[in-house]
Amino acid sequence: MSSTKHKLRLALTCAMLLTAALTISCTGFFVNPTLSTITVVPQTPSISQGATQQMTATGTYQDGSTSTLTGGTSCSGNTVCWSSSDTTVATISTSGVLTGVAQGTSTISAASGAVTGTTSANIVLGDVTGLVLSPTSYTVAANDTVSAYAYAQTPSGQVDVSATATWTTGSSTTATVVGGDPAVITGVAAGTTTVTATYTTSTAIYTATANVTVQ
Repeated sequence: MSSTKHKLRLALTCAMLLTAALTISCTGFFVNPTLSTITVVPQTPSISQGATQQMTATGTYQDGSTSTLTGGTSCSGNTVCWSSSDTTVATISTSGVLTGVAQGTSTISAASGAVTGTTSANIVLGDVTGLVLSPTSYTVAANDTVSAYAYAQTPSGQVDVSATATWTTGSSTTATVVGGDPAVITGVAAGTTTVTATYTTSTAIYTATANVTVQ
């Protein structure tokens, strides 16, 4: 065998050995990063009954990288399973399409393995023409409470939106208010003030104000 052929064979053998060594040494080195958190966007969406909203889940990994996760049914890896805590209020498809069913609030989740991201979806009425409080004025003793309700006016009648309305008081030193169904007004000190309910739809903001007398 000529010296040149012998050198070529040695070079080829060395190259093959080097390739094999690199393959063995890198086995298990390039692995998929571990998913740390899931962020659901848009955060706290507000949509009308019958309307839809595409939701997106973004994964953040331990190495700091991010990726848009795909909706599906496997609930693992880069695939998330979508769910709604109250399907009578809102539903969500496997691909992340949120649909408003009835006015109210539902928690929307995207889960992959043990990691879950959530947000709160607010479903509002789509045909509101006004807002009224009931009763229209309140009298309460100091350290006592009274119930308040907010009703959205629609072409088909009034709808109780007390739980999803935002409640405020004109003077918290006279009276406080906590939202709910019903909202609760608490007298603090003798005097007069106001309580206001605000209901926001996808197209407008409605408010109603009533007088509060604390005895």
